[in-house]
Amino acid sequence: MNTQTYLPPGLPIPVPEADGLSAPYWAGLREERLKVQRCSGCGTWQFGPEWICHRCHRFDPEWVEVAPRGRIYSWERVWHPVHPCLKGHGPYLVVLVELPEVGGVRMLGNLLGDPQQEVVIGAPVEGVFEHHPQAQPAFTLLQWRRTTAA
Repeated sequence: MNTQTYLPPGLPIPVPEADGLSAPYWAGLREERLKVQRCSGCGTWQFGPEWICHRCHRFDPEWVEVAPRGRIYSWERVWHPVHPCLKGHGPYLVVLVELPEVGGVRMLGNLLGDPQQEVVIGAPVEGVFEHHPQAQPAFTLLQWRRTTAA
């Protein structure tokens, strides 16, 4: 298990909402499985989690495990701290990753590696599961790294 983290400790711990809507997503990450919602009626993929399908409005889309692979759709090099624990930690890279095999769903995350690296729109990336077992409650983040896969 990787104990190194991309960003410093002290950021708010991501937890599911009180209603449990995103709980399957966070539980999947702890098991190194990426789960995205898909409507069992019309087959539409969606993320972030919702109680109804964005397309046909059917209730309770199912959670489906998907490959954590995609392409960089957009990105930002962050220089200014958005939280006190990030003071002196910048820059870092945030990417919007499109998952073409999952209906083009897009997810935010950090791009691992040199924060000064060249970032290319369309570059392939793969998910990296960053575990935080020492946190209370323990959690896992999905980070991204460049890959040579087509």
